[in-house]
Amino acid sequence: MSNAMRWLSDLLAAPWATRPFTPMMQGHSTIIVMHRFADPDRGIEGLDPRALRRALQFLRSERYPLVSLERVFRGLAGEEPPIDRAVAFTMDDGTIDQATVAAPIFAEFDCPATIFVVSGYLDGHLWCWWHRVEHVFETTRRRELSVMVDGIRHVIRLDNGIPRARLARRFMERCKRVPETEKLRAIQRLVAEAEVDLPARPPARYAPMSWDDVRACEARGITFGPHTVTHPVLSRTTDAQSKHEIHVSWARLRAEARRPVPIFCYPNGHVGTDFGPRECATLRRLGFLGAVTNWPGDHTTISGFHSSADAPFSVPRIDFGPDHRSLIRSVSGVLRTSSYCSGNSRGDARWRRSIRA
Repeated sequence: MSNAMRWLSDLLAAPWATRPFTPMMQGHSTIIVMHRFADPDRGIEGLDPRALRRALQFLRSERYPLVSLERVFRGLAGEEPPIDRAVAFTMDDGTIDQATVAAPIFAEFDCPATIFVVSGYLDGHLWCWWHRVEHVFETTRRRELSVMVDGIRHVIRLDNGIPRARLARRFMERCKRVPETEKLRAIQRLVAEAEVDLPARPPARYAPMSWDDVRACEARGITFGPHTVTHPVLSRTTDAQSKHEIHVSWARLRAEARRPVPIFCYPNGHVGTDFGPRECATLRRLGFLGAVTNWPGDHTTISGFHSSADAPFSVPRIDFGPDHRSLIRSVSGVLRTSSYCSGNSRGDARWRRSIRA
C-alpha cells in the first residue's frame, strides 16, 4: 500500500472523518460475523479480546444502536420499525471460547449477540471437520502427503517453507468444492496418510461449548440459532441430507435453548455456490425469519429484503476485519459509499481488498 493510500485508509477510519458518511446508512443495518477468540490457556489463537472491547467502546461512544440479530430481521420484515445504523454481532460454530471469552465481554457492554451452533458438535458426536484437518497438518511427522480428492491426487510437501496452516487451508478449500461424502472420505485418507491418531473428542483448543454453556450465555443476553448438524456445504449434499441438517439442528436447538432464534446460518455461506433455492424452501416451510450468509450484498434494507421470495434467506454479513479501522469503515457508511460510487454491488468487497493491500 502506498503512503497516500495508507494515509487515506487511516483518515477514513477516524470517527470525525466518518461522520459525514452517516446518511449512507439510513435504512441500513450492519451484521458482523466473528469466529475464534484468543485464549492462551486453551491454546486458542483468535481475535484479541481487547480488540472486541475497543470495538464495543467505539460503537457505544458513537451511539450506534447495538441490537439483536432478530431485531434486525424483524425490522427488515416490517414487523417492527427499522433502526438506522443498527449493528448486530454474530458468531459461528459454538466453540468454547465464544462462551468463555466473548460472551462476558458482550455482557459487559450490554450488547446482544447471536451464536450459530453446530448441533452435532455440541452434542459431542464430532469434531468440526476443518479442526481435524488443521490438527493433522500440525501434528503429522510426515514430510510429504499424497491424498486423493475427488479423483485428483494432491501431493503436499510439508518441508518447503510454506506454513502448515496455509497448506491446511488450501486442503480445506479443495474439500469445500467436492460432494460431502467425498470430502469426508478425503479427510479419512488424509488422516491415514499422515499417520495421525485422532482422539475421539477434540482437544481443548477445539472444544465446543456445552448446552449448559448455551443456557448460561442466554442469561447474559446471548441468543442462539442453528448452523446445521455436521457443518457441510449444503449445496454439496443430497436432498435428504440437506433437509436433515436443517431440521435436526433446529430441533436440537429448540430442545436445549430457552429461546432459540428462527434465523439460520449457512456453513461457508457463499452466495451462488454453498446453498440455493432448495435450502431456502426448507427454511421457509419451517417458518424461519430468514438466514445469513458470509457474503456482501444489499439485503439489509427493507427493499432488498423484499426484493424476492428468497431474499430474506440470503442476508449478508461483514467480517469483523483484521483491525479497528476495518470495523469503523464497515459500520460508518464508508464502504457503502465506495460501493455506490463504483456502481457495483461488489464495490465494498473490492474496497476492502484495496485497503488490505
